[in-house]
Amino acid sequence: MTLTLHLPPELEQRLTQEATRHGLALDAYTLQLLDQSLPPKDRRTELVTLLQSWMEEGDPEEQQETGEYLIRALDENRLADRQLFPPELKGVTW
Repeated sequence: MTLTLHLPPELEQRLTQEATRHGLALDAYTLQLLDQSLPPKDRRTELVTLLQSWMEEGDPEEQQETGEYLIRALDENRLADRQLFPPELKGVTW
């Protein structure tokens, strides 16, 4: 695809300087900037990878304690008597 942009002279100069500083041709540097600025192609995969890295980083025991604390806190701070995470459904629905 061909795209023609009319850049203000100051922006064109800054873009050219940065491309030179990075050792890239102007068009290659501009494409790199556009690619970095746009959302990823598959945002879901990126988020799954991020969450997986968080799970792998931490201490499993600490994560277990944190998870149990969050479940208790969510169930304790409800207006209704019905729990969101009933113990009898642990491992079945959550």
